[in-house]
Amino acid sequence: MRFHLRLLPLFVLFSCFVNSQSPKTGPIITDFGKVYEVKNPDYKVQKDISFKAVIDVTGKEDSHNSGNALIETAARFLNMHAQSGVPKNQLHVALVVHGGASKDVMSNVAYQKKYKKDNPNLELVNSLLEIDVPVIICGQSAAHNKITKEDLIPGVQISLSAMTALVQLQNEGYQLIKF
Repeated sequence: MRFHLRLLPLFVLFSCFVNSQSPKTGPIITDFGKVYEVKNPDYKVQKDISFKAVIDVTGKEDSHNSGNALIETAARFLNMHAQSGVPKNQLHVALVVHGGASKDVMSNVAYQKKYKKDNPNLELVNSLLEIDVPVIICGQSAAHNKITKEDLIPGVQISLSAMTALVQLQNEGYQLIKF
């Protein structure tokens, strides 16, 4: 029994560092965007302001087996702030997709034709489009990768360039997120 009592402080210390809580999705995007609850943070969430974020979505041309984590950042952004009490009408997020991530906003038909498999981002992109999240692809990247408007998931917008979309959105008050 004495041996176990000596281990008690180590167990208590270890349990402080292990998060027994599981992340959860929702309430805005229910199938994606799992986040952890942070109880009583020191740096408080301002629940009376609008949150406007533009996410710079890049990726690797040759990654076809999993979804693009940067696209899921949009779902996490929306869910974590909604879970923290920010009203949905104060949450605004946009995606600007370019480079190797251009393939990630292709329709399943076009993706299958080009890569011989389903687009692993299709369901998430559709979930974001359904709640009016602007998903904008760089026209320069689309042209370089021979992606036409018809190849895109319906609702994805083409911009002159990613730079153009990023500047315009930031001029509208969106804050750039690059991770």
